[in-house]
Amino acid sequence: MKEQDNDSKGLSRRKMLIGTGALAAGVAVTQLGGFIKPAIATGSKAQKWPWPYKKLDPAKTAEICYNEWYRVFCGAAVINSIFSQLGEKFGEPYTSFPADAFVFLEGGQVGWGTICGSPAGANIVANLIIGPRIADANEGHHMATDIMQWYSEAKLPTFMPKKRKISSTYPKTVSESPLCHISVGKWMKEANKSLKSPERKERCARVAASTAYRLVEMLNAWHDDDYESTSDFSAVREHGITGQFNCMECHTDDVPETPGA
Repeated sequence: MKEQDNDSKGLSRRKMLIGTGALAAGVAVTQLGGFIKPAIATGSKAQKWPWPYKKLDPAKTAEICYNEWYRVFCGAAVINSIFSQLGEKFGEPYTSFPADAFVFLEGGQVGWGTICGSPAGANIVANLIIGPRIADANEGHHMATDIMQWYSEAKLPTFMPKKRKISSTYPKTVSESPLCHISVGKWMKEANKSLKSPERKERCARVAASTAYRLVEMLNAWHDDDYESTSDFSAVREHGITGQFNCMECHTDDVPETPGA
């Protein structure tokens, strides 16, 4: 009899816990319902690609990017500087795009020194707005390729913000590479400043702003059907493998041998 009572009590307790769990789950779903439905609706809108574009002011965009760098660093700053403005003009899909999530682009992808976050962020923006290729099928050049080459060849930073956090003047450098560790390293050597110095951080904020400025110039020209590709980059170089136009910047005499393209 006592065993039956214990079993009954155990069963009742299990039922109670299951019922309580179901109730809690129901409450949670009800509370999240307001978030779940818009997310699904937003997702359906975000699937329409490419996204709409209206011309922006390059200088205003660069100023936004410069200040955003001090919050989310290079890649996310470039994305935010453009998408925040397009969100005001169009709403979705820009307003729900999680640009801050691209903070990992900082330091050449979480500090690994690979592609600089500024051109990487610009590539994300360009691809979402114009698609994988520009309209001119005869050229077939990717706008992102133009950004990569511009970044490699420009004497950066080109943009000077109105309200600078650091007023110091220091050299501009040509990286001859889109890689963070080369771009930053060459500047550090020329400026004689350490990685953690305020001047180095200011330099990178201005580089991000310069990239956002240049990208908006390119997008505005594309919007007016007046865009012409500037890149002469070929993905497969003389070494028969995808790579940059300047292998010798890193490899010197140790470029890997390949069997060809």
